[in-house]
Amino acid sequence: MSKKLIALSVLVMFVLAFGLAGCGQQSAKPAEQPKPKVLKVGSDTAFAPFEFQDEKSKEYVGFDMDLIKAIGKQMGMEVQVQSMNFDGLIPALEAGNIDATISAMTITDERAKKVNFTKPYYKSGLSMVVKADNNTLKTFKDLEGKRIAVQIGTTGADEAKKIKDAKIREFNTAPEAFMELKAGGVDAVVNDLPVNEYYIAQAGGKDAKTVGEPLTSEDYGIATSKKSTELADKINKALEELKKNGEYEKIYVKWFGKKPPQ
Repeated sequence: MSKKLIALSVLVMFVLAFGLAGCGQQSAKPAEQPKPKVLKVGSDTAFAPFEFQDEKSKEYVGFDMDLIKAIGKQMGMEVQVQSMNFDGLIPALEAGNIDATISAMTITDERAKKVNFTKPYYKSGLSMVVKADNNTLKTFKDLEGKRIAVQIGTTGADEAKKIKDAKIREFNTAPEAFMELKAGGVDAVVNDLPVNEYYIAQAGGKDAKTVGEPLTSEDYGIATSKKSTELADKINKALEELKKNGEYEKIYVKWFGKKPPQ
C-alpha cells in the first residue's frame, strides 16, 4: 500500500470517527417539550375583586383571574387574558377573537341564546350603593325617580331600567359609576353585591354604604362560543376537579375571606 493511500485511509477513518461522535452528541440532547396550547380569555378587568389590574405589577388579578389560571393549568393550557369592555365580550366570542370569557358574567336566558355557559362558579346578587350620609334611600323602591349609575351591558343596568321614572346613567366600567356617585352626579349605584362591598372596603366606608336587601340571586358562569361545546365540557371538568382537590376553596377564601357556600 502506498504512503498516499495510507494517508487517505487514515483521513477517512478520522472523518468517520468525528462524524459518529457528532451524531452521538446530537442524540444525547433532550427532546424539546411541546408548548402548551393557549386559551385566549376575554375579561372586563375593572371589576374588583373579580378582575382588576394590580397597580404595582400591572398584572390582572382577582378571583376570576386566579380561577381561570387554575382551570387552564388543570387543562394543560396557557391562559392569555385580553382586557375589553363588558359589553364587547359576547361579540368577541361570537367573532372567534377569544376562546372563553370569565368576567363575573351572570347566566341569563338571553345570553345563553348566544353563548355556552359552564356550570355556575359563583353565586351573587344585585345591591345598591349610596353616599355614606344618605339616610333617605333604603330600598330599591326608594330609587323611583332617582338618578342611578350602572355599568353598561350588565344585569344591574337591566334591573335599574325597570325602576319607575329612574334616570339611568350608563358607564363602561364599575369604577366610573362609583366615581359619579362620589361626585354627586347620581343618587345611587346598582351593581353586584361583592363588587359593591369591595369598593366600600377599599374606600374605608367613608364615602359610601350598601343599603337594603339584595334585589336578585344570580349565578356567574364562564362563557364559550356556541361552536365550542367541547371546550365548555373541558372547563366544567377542570372546575369540578378544582372543587374536589380544594384549590377552588383556597382561591375563594383568598378573595372573600370565607369558605364558599355548600
